[in-house]
Amino acid sequence: MPKPIADAAALELGVDRSSPVPLYYQLSQQLEAAIEQGRLAPGSLLGNEIELAARLGLSRPTVRQAIQTLVDKGLVVRRRGVGTQVVHSQVRRPLELSSLYDDLEAAGQRPATRVLRNTVVPATGPVAAAFGIPEGTEVHLVERMRSAHDEPMALLRNHLPAGLVDLSTERLETTGLYRMMRVAGITLHSARQTVGARLAATEEAAQLAEPEGAPLLTMERTTYDDTGRAVEFGSHVYRASRYSFDFQLLVP
Repeated sequence: MPKPIADAAALELGVDRSSPVPLYYQLSQQLEAAIEQGRLAPGSLLGNEIELAARLGLSRPTVRQAIQTLVDKGLVVRRRGVGTQVVHSQVRRPLELSSLYDDLEAAGQRPATRVLRNTVVPATGPVAAAFGIPEGTEVHLVERMRSAHDEPMALLRNHLPAGLVDLSTERLETTGLYRMMRVAGITLHSARQTVGARLAATEEAAQLAEPEGAPLLTMERTTYDDTGRAVEFGSHVYRASRYSFDFQLLVP
């Protein structure tokens, strides 16, 4: 059942008419921020354009353009007989050495984890190369589905040296992998990471609630502790419709 209509006053929405920034864009940015910060949760209603325009003292075309911006980003949908409803927020993750669980939790996204595999396997070529061990050496493999607000967000595939951490399924479903490593006394220091994109295969598309061939973001990361030892090799895929990476670029 849809949630109550959002109170514009409670959200502290407002526009600066003296600003050169278009009014519709000011409103869309404030609504997007409210969605991302969880102040407008999935299922919340914004009401119709006439009501929202009256509450904010804006014209209906201005409000319509602001809402259309959010519709185009996939953050809200217009439902006949219901109004404009929040669907979900897009997670914007900074490119730094942090776990998806911690980033989602910090953003108020209510992370949840389902463990798909938790076992020991022989290291393949890429895994062996990352750890600097002979191919076929036993390593720990963990595959998880990470969700936020009850929606799938990413498929996480992590390899760790065997015996490095107590990787119980119960703990993996209640906390993040990096948090478990820190509790075990491992000091994470740095990582080498590659970000890419590809199309979703049939099985992973079904797992991520995306159509087959939908765009996915990919991330491959080797993480090192403060002694220079490789302690994790991760290969993850994320829903491009729900997820993005943020870069901060500095002038050399």
